[in-house]
Amino acid sequence: MTARKTILVTGGAGFIGSAVCRHFVSTGRYRVVNLDKLTYAGNLASLRAVEGSPDYRFVQADIADDGTVRSLLREEKVDAIMHLAAESHVDRSIDGPGAFLETNVVGTFRLLNSALDYWRELDGECQAAFRFHHISTDEVFGDLPFDSGIFTEETPYAPSSPYSASKAASDHFVRAWHETYGLPVVLSNCSNNYGPFHFPEKLVPLVILNALEGRPLPVYGKGENVRDWLFVDDHVKALEAVVTAGRLGESYNIGGRAERTNLAVVEAICDILDRHRPLADASSRRALITFVADRPGHDRRYAIDPAKIERELGWRAEETFESGLEKTILWYLDNDWWWRPIREKKYAGARLGHGG
Repeated sequence: MTARKTILVTGGAGFIGSAVCRHFVSTGRYRVVNLDKLTYAGNLASLRAVEGSPDYRFVQADIADDGTVRSLLREEKVDAIMHLAAESHVDRSIDGPGAFLETNVVGTFRLLNSALDYWRELDGECQAAFRFHHISTDEVFGDLPFDSGIFTEETPYAPSSPYSASKAASDHFVRAWHETYGLPVVLSNCSNNYGPFHFPEKLVPLVILNALEGRPLPVYGKGENVRDWLFVDDHVKALEAVVTAGRLGESYNIGGRAERTNLAVVEAICDILDRHRPLADASSRRALITFVADRPGHDRRYAIDPAKIERELGWRAEETFESGLEKTILWYLDNDWWWRPIREKKYAGARLGHGG
């Protein structure tokens, strides 16, 4: 993919989507069109750094709105779609699975049809260069034993929650549109992301902000569930590699080679905050950890094997879990302008967010 390509990012006001928009605009190699419905987790404040750029445009719309999407694709002469728009919170999917079906399955189906119609209209060179990049999750693979196994691109799908089932279905639809209609697609499945601008119901930001305020730190069960953690900026660089150089019809697993138990993550956050912002009585924030009843269908362990993307596309995570977590915590300490309005107005309560 050459310079100045136009990328349509769906869900670009979300956590990962906004990071994609910021990175792609900052390179000077792309024009970014951000299509976002602005549901509860969408936040245009996350895009403050690029909102004035001539290489960035925001459009508030639903991916299921065929007319708007088709018109936008033609108007902007889009070269690639990076599809991140999704309902993504597991606990919310347990409470209300219908929204996950509508957005993640039906929405993806409609977006695929819009992309297919647009792609068929392109001339030979533009048609050959077009890409539909579907960004998904490692949760589609189900879970692993605590002591063995790792997810590869060949791991059978075995989703455990309504969220992961909806993402698995969307993955299958994307592959079907490639096999049946020839739509040029690439896919990626990532491990748990963390980093700046992460919505405060997810585990890492929830614990950071609760710990900062001296509030209880809720941990499911005994905190033994294991996740592979990936710094969001590393993920974005991997996504750029996939959309620009990934092989057609292929999927790429993206992980940070950083497995940690949920309890270890919470303890690490406590220790870093204690160093940078000690409590008045100098006590350890680990004392705030509170174990709560586990949720239904809580997967034991996720572990991603990123060998394929490392081998084929030359990508490798640059941040260790420790370095990425420290950067994340320092960002939250320095940027209450972003999280405090969400914390106080949009987000009321301590809903857990242990990502799978």
